[in-house]
Amino acid sequence: MHTQHARRRRSWILTLLVVAGAATLSAEDWPEFRGEGRLGVWRETGILERFPEGGLEVRWRTPLHHGYSGPAVADGRVFVIDFERGRGLEGIERLLALDENTGEILWETSWEANYAGVSWDEGPRATPTVDGDRVYAVGASGIMTAASVDTGEVLWRTRFQEDWGSEIPQWGFAGSPILDGERVITQVGGTPDAKVVAFHRETGDEVWRALSSVEAGAGVAQPTIIDAGGVRQLIIWHPLAVSALNPETGEVYWEQPFEVDYNMTVATPVHRGSDLFVTTFYNGPMMLGLNNDRPAAEMVWRGSSNSEILTDGLHAVIGTPIIDGDYIYGFGSYGQLRCLVAATGERVWETQDATSERARWASAFMVQHEDRVFINNDRGDLIIARLTPEGYEELDRTPLIEPTSRPGNRRELTYVNWSHPAYANRHIIARNDEEIISASLAAP
Repeated sequence: MHTQHARRRRSWILTLLVVAGAATLSAEDWPEFRGEGRLGVWRETGILERFPEGGLEVRWRTPLHHGYSGPAVADGRVFVIDFERGRGLEGIERLLALDENTGEILWETSWEANYAGVSWDEGPRATPTVDGDRVYAVGASGIMTAASVDTGEVLWRTRFQEDWGSEIPQWGFAGSPILDGERVITQVGGTPDAKVVAFHRETGDEVWRALSSVEAGAGVAQPTIIDAGGVRQLIIWHPLAVSALNPETGEVYWEQPFEVDYNMTVATPVHRGSDLFVTTFYNGPMMLGLNNDRPAAEMVWRGSSNSEILTDGLHAVIGTPIIDGDYIYGFGSYGQLRCLVAATGERVWETQDATSERARWASAFMVQHEDRVFINNDRGDLIIARLTPEGYEELDRTPLIEPTSRPGNRRELTYVNWSHPAYANRHIIARNDEEIISASLAAP
C-alpha cells in the first residue's frame, strides 16, 4: 500500500509539472506573410538554442511544383501556392491546403495562368493570407482567389488584368492581401485610380479604390497597417512614393515621393515608434519620421547612392530589415549584412558571413526571436545569430532545404532559395520548387 501510494504521489507530481510546464510555453500560427501583423517577429517559447548535430528532425516532406510563395499556417493547416508549367509561359497555378501535422494534401484548387511579361517566371510570389474560415491568394499573373479553408471551394475570384485593366508588374504580382475588418486589401495596379483596391471579404465586391496607376503600376511591396498619429494607417509602398491611406475608406493621409527603379519595392516597410524605413536594391534606403499627433510624415534621411555596387547605406533586395533599439540590421545588394544607425543611416559594420557569397542579389530573410534572429539565407541554410552594434555573432547553422530556383546570375551553388518560410507551433515550414517540408525547432 505504501509503495502504491508513493507511485500515485509521484504520478500526481509529474502531472502537475507537465501541466505547469505546458502553461509556461506558448505556441502560435503564422497566418500571413512574415507572421501575425507582418512584423517578422516569432513569439513562441520552448525553442531550441542550438541545432541537433545530425541536423533538424523533418516531420514530413510533400512534393510541390515551382514557386517563391511562402507558406501560411493556421488552425492545423498549411497553405501555399505553386505553378506547374505547361506550354511556353502558360501553366496551372494551385492553392493547396496541407495537414500541418502530416503534410497530407487536404485539398487543392487551381486555375490557368499565363506568365507572359513576368521576369523570373518560376511561379507565384505572394504568400496566402488566412482569416478565419477563408484564405486569400494572389497568383503571379494577378488572379486573386478567395477560398474556404475547409474545402477549397472558390468563394469568389477576380482577375486583375481582365477586370481592372492592370498591367503585370515586371516581377509579377507579389503583394499578399491584407485583412482589415470586412475588407481584404491588395495592390491591383488597375485603372482608373485602382492601384490599391479593398474588396469585401465575403463577396469580393469593391469597397473602395485608391491611387492612380497611370504613371506606374502596383509594384511588388506588401501592404501593411500601422498605428501612428492617432489613427490606423495603411502603408502602400509603390514605385513612385510611400503612401499612407485610411484602411476603411482609401482616403490618402499623406505621400512621400520616392521613385524606385525597375519597380523593386520588394522589402517590406519597417515601422517602429515614429520611424518608417524603406530600402530598395538600386535606390537605397529612406527613413521617414511619423507625426505623433496626426497622420503625417517627413523624410528624416535618405541614402545618396543610386548604384547597386557603390552603396552608402542599405540597398536591400528581398529581405526585410530589422530595427532593434537605435540600429537597423539588413542585407544589402550583394549579400552584405549591415548595421546602420537608425537616426542617421551611418554604417556601423558589415559582414558577408551570413550569406557566405558576395554576389548580385545574394540575400536572406530574418525573423526576430527573443534576443536573437533566425536567418534563412538563399543557399538553403538556417542560422541562429545575435545582432548587436558590436557585430554579428553566429550561434549555429544547419542545412534546411535545397536551393532550386534560377537566380539569373552566376552563383556558387547554381540555384537559390528565395521563399520566406513560416515559423509556427515550434516548427519551421519551408518550400522550394520541388517540395515543402516541416522541421521541428522545439527545445529538447
